[in-house]
Amino acid sequence: MSIGIDREREMADSSSGSVSIDMETLSPTGKEHNVKTFRGSVSVTVYGDQDKPALVTYPDLAVNYMSCFQGLFFCPEACSLLLHNFCIYHITPPGHELGAAAVSPDDPVLSVDDLADQIDEVLNYFGLGAVLCMGVTAGAYILTLFAMKYRQRVLGLILVSPLCTAPSWTEWFYNKVMSNLLYFYGMCGVVKELLLKRYFSKEVRGSVQVPESDIVQACRRLLDERQSVNIWRFLEAISR
Repeated sequence: MSIGIDREREMADSSSGSVSIDMETLSPTGKEHNVKTFRGSVSVTVYGDQDKPALVTYPDLAVNYMSCFQGLFFCPEACSLLLHNFCIYHITPPGHELGAAAVSPDDPVLSVDDLADQIDEVLNYFGLGAVLCMGVTAGAYILTLFAMKYRQRVLGLILVSPLCTAPSWTEWFYNKVMSNLLYFYGMCGVVKELLLKRYFSKEVRGSVQVPESDIVQACRRLLDERQSVNIWRFLEAISR
């Protein structure tokens, strides 16, 4: 993926510390790689110039980078500035890719340590050294473990709603209920509501008087397309 930069405008704005970028040439698509690791294959979508510093992202449970980070990476101004400074590597949890098939029940459930080790193998695949990492909730947890195991490979962490402490009894019960529902009933209405509460505030989700926002409706449709067994496996990994 390439970004067209107006060099004359960039030089003109350099005194004020700003960067001008031609938004019309900003491509909305990245290049997807299927990286084979010792713990199975993992999908990585790369946006930007791979000669630039790396920013690695990891999404939350049951979503991928497109739905988890769309507010940031699909805002043209923010995306253009990020891509001017970084090459972005979006790691998708196993089984969370668009159109992913159900993982075989014969495959062992990965642990969070396995998922952290996968990130190390992804960096090796692309020949990356130390990287900046950004994760949301479950993704923040995985990246934190990765940073603890591979300190020399992490320049910094950007964590959104991270899981920083042991779960309370309420949180443990919440995850247990969702895990059992996923296992026995799949992506049922109750699971979708629990996940939407995890992602969005009450104001965004709407109420009897206020309709759901477009982004909540889009996320609800996305959850309908997910393989419930794949989500269950990821939930089991982060709940152990």
